[in-house]
Amino acid sequence: MPVLFYDPAFVIAAVIAVVLVGLAKGGFSGLGALATPIMALTISPVLAAAILLPILIAQDVVSVWAFRKDWDKAIVAWMLPGALVGIALAYGLAASLSVSAIMAVLGVITLSFGAYRLWLERGGRIVAASNSPGWVGTLFGVATGFTSQIAHAGGPPFQMWVTPKKLPHVRFAGTSSVFFAIINLAKVPAFVALGEFDREGLTTALILMPLAIVSTLAGVWLVKRLRPERFYTLIYILMIALGVRLVWAAF
Repeated sequence: MPVLFYDPAFVIAAVIAVVLVGLAKGGFSGLGALATPIMALTISPVLAAAILLPILIAQDVVSVWAFRKDWDKAIVAWMLPGALVGIALAYGLAASLSVSAIMAVLGVITLSFGAYRLWLERGGRIVAASNSPGWVGTLFGVATGFTSQIAHAGGPPFQMWVTPKKLPHVRFAGTSSVFFAIINLAKVPAFVALGEFDREGLTTALILMPLAIVSTLAGVWLVKRLRPERFYTLIYILMIALGVRLVWAAF
């Protein structure tokens, strides 16, 4: 049994983080950004990110299979090149980055965006879907890859470009699943090069894996049973809560 599991605080934080990531992989995109800050309350952020990456990849298998027939290829095609650039930038700047500062900025932007969208669609108002050009998605892809490499917090930038497009909620979940599955695989070489994987962390991830899979299936089950209008309202509320939590964790 890894030493970490003898610390009750770590066990509680790890369970909460894995469940949140599972729900995110099931379709509640953005929730996963809370996982690293929560685990970092009991261990170093670097170790938290290293433990979570194998778990994320296992959850990706479940979520991609669940949504394999319903995802937007154009969105993935536009965002992916930028995301790969963002991952490379984060790897290159790893030694000089202030994770707290990045999380604070991301938190403020996420909070503001979620509140703005809720206000825009208040009272059930119908807002036309965004038709911003693909190159804008590539720029958001850079931000997604960058923050994902730093702290598995790529959900908010992804949401900022994709949620205004008003995809059917299952297609939104499927697009998120496929996109982040590719990103998480792309992050592996950088984590290996930075020496962030060790036996203790990998064993811890393996023990948490069954909970990760169950929570992902639970997220898929919930998403497929939500009404579309409630899905997006819930996503915006979660973004506000996520923004507050990221700012709080940063300071």
